[in-house]
Amino acid sequence: MVSSEMASSVLPNSLSHTRAGIHISSLDERILKGQTDSKERADRETTQEYFVNMGPQHPSTHGVLRLVLRMDGETVRDVIPVLGYVHRGMEKKAEYVGYRQQVHFTDRLDYLSAVMGNWAMSSAIEKAMKTELNDRIETIRTIVAELTRIQSHQLWWGVLGMDLGAFTPFLYGFRDREKITAIFEETMGGRLTMNYIQPGGLMFDIHPDFVANVKKFISYFKPLIEEYEELFGGNVIVQERLKNVGILDAKSAISLGVTGPILRASGVAHDLRKLEPYGVYAKTKFNVPVGTVGDCWDRYQVRMQEMRESISIIEQLIDNVPEGKHMVMKFGAKIRVPEGVYYSQMETARGIFGIFIASDGSEKPYRMHFRTPNFNNLWAITQMAAGGRVGDLVAILSSIDIVVPDIDR
Repeated sequence: MVSSEMASSVLPNSLSHTRAGIHISSLDERILKGQTDSKERADRETTQEYFVNMGPQHPSTHGVLRLVLRMDGETVRDVIPVLGYVHRGMEKKAEYVGYRQQVHFTDRLDYLSAVMGNWAMSSAIEKAMKTELNDRIETIRTIVAELTRIQSHQLWWGVLGMDLGAFTPFLYGFRDREKITAIFEETMGGRLTMNYIQPGGLMFDIHPDFVANVKKFISYFKPLIEEYEELFGGNVIVQERLKNVGILDAKSAISLGVTGPILRASGVAHDLRKLEPYGVYAKTKFNVPVGTVGDCWDRYQVRMQEMRESISIIEQLIDNVPEGKHMVMKFGAKIRVPEGVYYSQMETARGIFGIFIASDGSEKPYRMHFRTPNFNNLWAITQMAAGGRVGDLVAILSSIDIVVPDIDR
């Protein structure tokens, strides 16, 4: 082994010291002693970038999704979403079936907001045909939409916990959302894809026990939100995993076309239920929760508060469901939308879901396009994840709460 005295005389300056048989350069020596500036360290500590596929079968992804990661050591430099694994050609199929059959497509996109998708499609057709609905239809639609929002956010909460390594929230979330599912099954006959809201009204009137069961659920679930917060939100490990992670500022969120809880978590109080009221939302009082930082923690807090607001909306309506018919159109009648271009949109559990219809006056649409919230929301991950770690990426993806068939439509 060459001694340090010999090294200083016979070796060049770049190898001026020897430690445990390993040559240490003068720059390395100053780095170890903290005597270098950031530029010197950056010049010395260069790494070779590489690419990693996350998916399409990765257990942390919410559906068949592939993310290509450009890595620099342990740091994620870029995230490139690769879509199309679940593509079913929904918009092209829509040109070959009648307007009444279009409702089936919407609850198979964001299937966790199935009723809201049904409502958006029905509303677009009703707007085109200038169909007037009664207060009973509008009130029931609003109640089931808010129950759907709670049901969806419960699944998101449970899956977020599981993604972060906590299995108990997943069990609790599914335990409690099952009570809403049972209410839906009793009235609608379905548990996931509902096909309940139809052009001109509702497929069925509410079950005789609907009001009593909804009130029973509200009294049961109200204190559980606080239990959720204590169990999960109050956990210091969860807070460390979510706070200041995946930050999306308001300007970037607007630029990317992000909507729903993600946009509101970035500080933008945009909610169609307030700005362009539909149903009977204008007759109810509720707040629009917003965040301040735009990180995963804000996205968590916004959705938790949204469940509280949904409970408030339901409480204001459930005791005063008006009398009347549940359908104002003749069942089975063929629908002809007048020639023209029409658009309708709703605030689903994940953001704005819009329906664009171009009609030539026939029984089938000439062209149909879905403006789905998950597509834009997913693309925000390209900004949220840059500069973080792979572990952060799992938390960020979970905080977005995507439903992949809503993207690959």
